[in-house]
Amino acid sequence: MARRIRTIARYILLTAIGAVMVGPFLWMVSTSMMDQQDIFRVPPQWIPRQIHLKNYRAIMEVLPLGTLLLNSFTIAICATIGQLCSCSLAAYAFARMKFRGNTVLYFVLLATMMIPAQVTMIPVFLIMKFLGLIDTLYALIVPAFFGGAFGTFLLRQFYATIPTDLEDAARMDGCGKFRILWSIVLPLSKPALATLALFTFMTYWNDLLGPVIYLSSVENATLTMGLANLQSGVMVTRYDLLMAGSVLSVLPILLLLIIGQRWFVKGIATTGLKE
Repeated sequence: MARRIRTIARYILLTAIGAVMVGPFLWMVSTSMMDQQDIFRVPPQWIPRQIHLKNYRAIMEVLPLGTLLLNSFTIAICATIGQLCSCSLAAYAFARMKFRGNTVLYFVLLATMMIPAQVTMIPVFLIMKFLGLIDTLYALIVPAFFGGAFGTFLLRQFYATIPTDLEDAARMDGCGKFRILWSIVLPLSKPALATLALFTFMTYWNDLLGPVIYLSSVENATLTMGLANLQSGVMVTRYDLLMAGSVLSVLPILLLLIIGQRWFVKGIATTGLKE
């Protein structure tokens, strides 16, 4: 009886926490289908009196939504590919290749995670200006192909858990390091690769500071810049349009989470040595 009470109490607590977490999202979806005057009603109105989609049509007229979405997808997808390629190579070198200064270099790389982005903001901007990449999408994409401390750390720790038996057998068959990485290590690292891909895509998709620093023209603007303009001092903040745009911005992330969750389970289930 006591065990059943603890189980019920645990479910009630988790349900309450889940309701608190999902509450802002539900309010955002509800507000995106309200009129401007209904948003500020007291008491708050969670369910719109009349559900309509005119806010989604209106935001397409106010913002060049197609261009903003295309730029955001281009930056996020290319940066994700760059992070997966560069971090997987660096992580394999730190996990499997023994060379002088391996440990020291690895900890120096980890130490860069403690440096605030504001410290390197001006030097990186000057480098991009010298390369002529200002007001181009390359200013946000190219750095992703030079690795990252978090991605390298995540993959390196996962590579360290993979038994070396398969690698030794492949090496005896004449496989080189790149073939071992491509044919053995990477297929066994699907959960870690998927996690890094999801984190990287979310970071670049939701990034506002980077596009504001490097991009200035409308044709290169991202979705986050467009949504930020809706609440700038140029025009009265239209919360109905802002919430509609936020819903559109969240949809790709939700889709990735739904797809990725199933892929994580499949990746974990097929990872490891097979007899």
